[in-house]
Amino acid sequence: MSCPIDRPVPDAADILERMRRLSSAEDFFDVLGVRFEPERLAVCRLHVMKRMGEMLAGDDLEDLPDAVAAARARSMLERAYREFSGASPLEKRLFKVLKDRDPARPAAPPRRPFVSLGDALRPIDGG
Repeated sequence: MSCPIDRPVPDAADILERMRRLSSAEDFFDVLGVRFEPERLAVCRLHVMKRMGEMLAGDDLEDLPDAVAAARARSMLERAYREFSGASPLEKRLFKVLKDRDPARPAAPPRRPFVSLGDALRPIDGG
């Protein structure tokens, strides 16, 4: 496996500022020069981008030279994509709503609102 710095990002100039302006997962893959399968990315785009964001948050790229920051960002994107290439997003449970949901336990039926007879017969305040 080659070091990410051995494969320079196509255009690393002002990479952090450019990444801040990107709006789609595909944009990140294109700018950082990472290959992806569109069908796979369609299934796990939010998970890949969230995982990359977590990795970026744990690494200060601000003071690095553009080429180094770009190589590290590319490495993080590749790792995040690889993590979700072999498993379904449901298996990884990255988002809180999935973490809180136990797949072995069926979802509880929604609770029906309860209004007591006394509350229903109480006069409405005109205030």
